Amino acid sequence: MKNPKSLLAVALVLAASVSFAQQPAPAGNAASPAAQPWTYKTRQLDRAKIDALLAQPKKLLIIDVRRPDELISKGAFPVYLNIQAKDLEKNLNFIPKDRTILTVSNRAHRAGAAGDLLTSKGYKVAGAAGTLDYEEQGGTVSRITAPLTQAAAPATNY
Repeated sequence: MKNPKSLLAVALVLAASVSFAQQPAPAGNAASPAAQPWTYKTRQLDRAKIDALLAQPKKLLIIDVRRPDELISKGAFPVYLNIQAKDLEKNLNFIPKDRTILTVSNRAHRAGAAGDLLTSKGYKVAGAAGTLDYEEQGGTVSRITAPLTQAAAPATNY
């Protein structure tokens, strides 16, 4: 019979390597767009098409489907409605139908899925955009900073 500690160590190493191999690629990884083919009906827009939409702000509604931490770390378009992808369908009543919609995420895949959902519900979707793709094509996104937390806020004595 082998040493139980050795067997446990081997089992832990194998379990760790299996769980590591199953981890998804990090969000925003440059290799991830090539690894994920475009499978959405919503068109993926390039910088020129996005800039043309941004030039008509009164006709456009940008819906960014990313988490708040992604908006801070990756940047965002100047004006947008933020509804996370997981919450989009239950918030359709807050989305006006009289504007053309541009959906946004990091590499446009969540935006493509959101665009497909919105189109199926009768919204006019121009396409999907990725802020990382837009920047790589020479576009500029706005950088925002996280609000101060209660602990980091300056103390006031009133």
